[in-house]
Amino acid sequence: MFALQKSKSKSSNRQQIAIKSVRDGILILPGNQYRAVLEVSSLNFELRSEEEQDAIIDTYESFLNSVGSSLQILIRTREIDMDKYLDELGERLDGEAEPIYRAQLENYDEFIRSLITSNKILTRHFYIVVPYSASTKTDFDVVREQLDLKLDIVNKGMMRIGMHTKELSSLEVLDLFYSFYSPTQAKLQPLTDQALQLIHTAIVERGGHDE
Repeated sequence: MFALQKSKSKSSNRQQIAIKSVRDGILILPGNQYRAVLEVSSLNFELRSEEEQDAIIDTYESFLNSVGSSLQILIRTREIDMDKYLDELGERLDGEAEPIYRAQLENYDEFIRSLITSNKILTRHFYIVVPYSASTKTDFDVVREQLDLKLDIVNKGMMRIGMHTKELSSLEVLDLFYSFYSPTQAKLQPLTDQALQLIHTAIVERGGHDE
């Protein structure tokens, strides 16, 4: 997909992760390399019958054969920050006047607090990274068109398996990298849409003119 090994030299983060810019949700990498990122829904394979599992495997194999290029499957596990959820639960509790509902909320609040005391609440997100390589510098509209063709194949393949996909926007791609390279800060200080837009306008789109 792209270089995820941090450089030992004191270079910028963009140089360390080998990204020139992000445009229209597409990662523009050195050497006329491009990547689009799809977020994919999950599928509980273990709960399916043996016949259904065989059908899923056959369909998945057929899908891989139809793509015609390599793909990267990325699984991102992140710890959920429960503080905000507990604050909202507390506000609901304070505003609840009905005794029976208030008691239910109190029990639920106590259960959640006891759960997170000894366990981390994790969420998993699944991504497919779709590549495109050009031998020479190529007009971005051509890149977009070629990636759209590949994305369409992946989308249809996932739908046949029973999964749904969503292409990440430029801001969502930035947020994904932010969570990779500053995981602690991303948890304590998540990027707002406004902050992401400022980064995108001031750095990423400007970087795209240096291709």
